[in-house]
Amino acid sequence: MSGMEQAIQVFAAIGFLVIGLSHLVRPRLWVSFFQALAARGTPGVFLEGFLLLNFGAIIVAFHNVWKWPAIVLTLIGWSQVLKGASRFLFPNVGLRVMQRMTEERAWYFRIGGVFALLISGFLWWVRFAYQAAVR
Repeated sequence: MSGMEQAIQVFAAIGFLVIGLSHLVRPRLWVSFFQALAARGTPGVFLEGFLLLNFGAIIVAFHNVWKWPAIVLTLIGWSQVLKGASRFLFPNVGLRVMQRMTEERAWYFRIGGVFALLISGFLWWVRFAYQAAVR
């Protein structure tokens, strides 16, 4: 695996770690964030689309690996590209998703946080433990 692919693994692992922790400890702030985006209408959906598209595009541009276990990050990257593209192509769907974010549903972010932390842990394992074992 190239140095760039390893760097992107660390990039994504750090991103998922911080976002995951934030989702766990500040779910209501995430609700507020999505409510603020939804209040902007389509421009808010486009903002999320730019974030998703850029994160995914960086991953797929520098980590297009189709072998286990590294394929997991590649698939995550492509899923973010597709999700970002969907925000640009079908903004009304994205807006409906954002509008469903309420204080009563803040716990959804905690579930997302656990999932993000699991992805982060997996990426750290791939980057360090798995790659050291294969050498």
